[in-house]
Amino acid sequence: MIDVKAMPFLADIPRHQANIRGEAVAIWFEDQETSYAQLDARSNHVANGLLAAGVKPQDRVAYLGKNMDVFYEILFGANKTRAALAPMNNRLAAPELQFVLSDSQAEVLFVARDYYELIESILPGCPSLKTVIAIDGGHSDWTDYAPWRGAQNAADPKLPHEGNDDVLQLYTSGTTGLPKGVQLTNNNFASFFEQAAALIWAHYEVGDPVLDAMPLFHIAGVNIGLLSFIQGAKAVILREIHPVHILDLIEQQKICHGFLVPAVILMLTQTPGVRERDFSSYKIMSYGASPIAESLLLEAADIFGCQFTQVYGLTETVGGGTYMLPEAHDPARGKLRSCGMPYPDTQIKCVDEDGTEVPQGEVGEILIKSGFVMKGYWNRPDATAAAVKDGWFRSGDAGYFDEDGFLYIHDRVKDMIVTGGENVYPAEVENALFGHPDIADVAVIGVPDEKWGEAVKAIIIPKPGTTPSEADIITYAKTRIAGYKCPKSVDVVEALPRNASGKVLRRQLREPYWKDVKRRVG
Repeated sequence: MIDVKAMPFLADIPRHQANIRGEAVAIWFEDQETSYAQLDARSNHVANGLLAAGVKPQDRVAYLGKNMDVFYEILFGANKTRAALAPMNNRLAAPELQFVLSDSQAEVLFVARDYYELIESILPGCPSLKTVIAIDGGHSDWTDYAPWRGAQNAADPKLPHEGNDDVLQLYTSGTTGLPKGVQLTNNNFASFFEQAAALIWAHYEVGDPVLDAMPLFHIAGVNIGLLSFIQGAKAVILREIHPVHILDLIEQQKICHGFLVPAVILMLTQTPGVRERDFSSYKIMSYGASPIAESLLLEAADIFGCQFTQVYGLTETVGGGTYMLPEAHDPARGKLRSCGMPYPDTQIKCVDEDGTEVPQGEVGEILIKSGFVMKGYWNRPDATAAAVKDGWFRSGDAGYFDEDGFLYIHDRVKDMIVTGGENVYPAEVENALFGHPDIADVAVIGVPDEKWGEAVKAIIIPKPGTTPSEADIITYAKTRIAGYKCPKSVDVVEALPRNASGKVLRRQLREPYWKDVKRRVG
């Protein structure tokens, strides 16, 4: 049960659970268990270490690593200093990581061994960074995490928290090619928890093993862990996605709940021997972050034999927005293409270009109003003002409501591409490709992809006298941006369609690829 009154601030979660079930297991990670008492104590050590390093209220503390148990003790430790944790997408290329580190103005970075060399290469471009702590140890110049943590005072700092304190800053893809830091507060999470408490997908019993497999630099991954802790469940953390390992953990740990993106569900259904596995412990499989094919949903339900529930939301709304109950997944109800109904205390409407709400059944941009709508974009007042007005957040998704109040995602108002649950803006990819010596002009779109929902495609105009190859362009992109953002295919054209002001008409470029698809998103 979620008791927000007992834990109004994120930092209160380990404190409260340590007090009432200190010996219970909070985290399982690679055969290591962490009790709630240990999670609370270790986050105290981290908090005092951060205070000693000069971290002040509302500073940012950065984290770069794959999913690990220490992530949550660092998150709660930062929160106990009234600072915000800024986890970085570990799939980003060096220039992107440098930008995020500099933008966050973090003075302390926790980094795992896999990324030591990468951080070394960008340190000169991160002047605000003063302290680097090596999570796995073994670095000649940086402090080893375990002994550093152990050397700190064990007492809870007990700083006075405020509801409007930023506690987590996640970076999203930017329309201009630059990521934006989403400021999420104690109040945002409290609203999310209060509303999730009324929804079956988020209800865990004390001690329930919960699969926390999605990346912890995304809101979905963090939410699953926090929902586990606030209800006294056990978060089973997966370092990275391996289908066989997920299936093993479901059987070995008797997993009851978990959240997966459709691309991972597809991987599991295609894993040899999946139908011989024991899924009897699984109660509810939650999914979201991108649309799911009806055929895949029906196959997965047949294989796992558990209830399925969909959630739709964004980083800017703490992942909250709509939910679809298990009973709505009955094919006879005809709702499988829907993303469900609004959360209990959330308003959602679809509006036209003038901001006027459109009639039921007509397509408009989806706007969301709730207590979990972000404070804003870090140091981006103009972007914040464009995204949130009078409490209404502009999602950039286009959709419509049916006669029963179910919301359907039809298309995107913005040009964003969602591939395997990751957001990619064409401008990011175009900015990277424009530096290629053989490219005169380029436009990037998302095209249908059976596995990932959408795939990134670059459409280029070569410079006169050149014949750039697809492989060369993709290889070039990988030196500038994260691999998942790079084009998976490249088309060569003589001209790009543009409007009178010179803007590329991406919808016109998309049309041949999507014309036979009912839903205009993957």
